[in-house]
Amino acid sequence: MQKISFAKMSGAGNDFILIYKDSQPELVLSNKLVQNLCNRHNGIGADGIITISGSNEYDFVMEYFNADGSTGSLCGNGARCALTYASKVFRLENEVCFLSNGTEYRGEILKNGVRFYFNEPKDLKQNFKVKASGQLITAGYINTGSPHVIIYINEILKDSSKPASRYTEIGEVPVQAVGREIRYLPEFSPEGTNVNFVNLKDGKLYIRTYERGVEDETLACGTGSAAAAVISYLRNELKPPIRLTTYGGDELIVDFKFEDKTIKGLSLNGPVKTTFTGEFLLNKYL
Repeated sequence: MQKISFAKMSGAGNDFILIYKDSQPELVLSNKLVQNLCNRHNGIGADGIITISGSNEYDFVMEYFNADGSTGSLCGNGARCALTYASKVFRLENEVCFLSNGTEYRGEILKNGVRFYFNEPKDLKQNFKVKASGQLITAGYINTGSPHVIIYINEILKDSSKPASRYTEIGEVPVQAVGREIRYLPEFSPEGTNVNFVNLKDGKLYIRTYERGVEDETLACGTGSAAAAVISYLRNELKPPIRLTTYGGDELIVDFKFEDKTIKGLSLNGPVKTTFTGEFLLNKYL
């Protein structure tokens, strides 16, 4: 029976299974295998799977799979975990250029962690309405490598029949129910969208995220935090660097410059740790 080595890593609570693909090149990650491994009851449990392999053109190549087996979107916290993992495997230092699901990205290996640089955000849209929870909710939208709807929680009524009943505490918001409804709205089809709920309180930004591909709330979301930071800046709420407290309690730092009406140098920093390493028997999860 084939044994596959892996590391389990957490980026501010966003957790991933990382596999060094060069050491087991015959491994093929089918949708079913990814789903089984990410299952939190009968598998290792994770928000996604990341493979790392060497490259002649880049410092390394990263492949990212959502927990449902889907691919194609960027994962910011996954990229930070991949940078940390690859820096040890390939002995990387300073600035790093890597490929993730066919797209080129940059990172920086720091003395105490890593910093991930997004490509230029796109598809910015502000102050539009989405229909969910029986009401029209004001939202923002931006694609930071993955598409994100951003909603300030005071835009949501607790009771759609009572205009004064707005959320004031982020812990009260029914993220899974409202997030799932917005994720599947026809205006975001066919791929759907991630949905972020934010609250500015005492000068701090708090965030909770419903992630497509996981189809649930996650403890953190890197691309979502970057999206929320940009929208918050454009609302004149905060200036970069912007610190966000995730649902898991960790802090992510998003930095950027706004020049010529363009977001430049958008980056993400925050905690990364290896929670454990191990092996799994491949035929048990096929």
